[in-house]
Amino acid sequence: MLIHPWDAPRDDEWQRWLTAHDFGQLAVNGPPGEPPFVQPLHFAYDAGRREAVTHLARPNPLWQAVEANPQVLLSVVDDYVYVPGPWQAEPGTPPEHGVPTSLYAAVQLRCRAHVVDDPSEKAALLNLQTGHFQPEGGSAPAAAGEAPYGRLLSGIRGLRLEVTDVRAKFKYAGKRSTAVRERIAAGLTERNGARDPEARAHVLRREPA
Repeated sequence: MLIHPWDAPRDDEWQRWLTAHDFGQLAVNGPPGEPPFVQPLHFAYDAGRREAVTHLARPNPLWQAVEANPQVLLSVVDDYVYVPGPWQAEPGTPPEHGVPTSLYAAVQLRCRAHVVDDPSEKAALLNLQTGHFQPEGGSAPAAAGEAPYGRLLSGIRGLRLEVTDVRAKFKYAGKRSTAVRERIAAGLTERNGARDPEARAHVLRREPA
C-alpha cells in the first residue's frame, strides 16, 4: 500500500479509527503456487495489548496455512467513496480536466497468529468478542463444559493476532487546495450516498499539515 506523506496517520488516528471499524479480511499465505487465503471476519482489537482476537470454524481451510506460516495480515478498509473528476478540478481548470479518484481509510495490521484450542481459553476469547460487540449484554457467558455454549467450543478455533507492524492510510484529498477540498465536501453533502458523510468528515477534519 503506497502511503504519501499527506495520507499518513496523525498521532493516534488509526487506533481511534480502528475502535469503530472491527470487520476486515485476514490474509494468510496459501500453499506454494496457490493464491493467499482471504477470510472476512469480525474481530476485537485491544490497543493496550496490541492484539486482535477472533475465531473461525474448525473446518475452515485457513488453519493449515496459519500453522505452516503464522505471519498474517489483517486488512480493514472503510469510509470509501468515489470522487468524480469535476470535483477535483483546480480553480481556473476546465471541470472536465479534473481527475477522478477514490477516498478511503485503510489500516493493515501485520500479525503473528497464535491458535487457541484450549476450551477455557477459547471461552475467554469468545467472551472478549461478545463484550466488544454486545456491551449491553443479553447473552450467557461462554464457559468450558457448561451450557449453553460449552458443547459448541469444539467446533471452533480461536485466534490471537499479535500485532507486529502497522500500515495506515487516510486518503482524503490531503494534497489538494482548500477550494478543491471545499468542493469535494460540498459534493459529498449533496450526494449523501453510502459512506459520503463519513468521508466528508475526514476531508474536513484532515486539514493539510
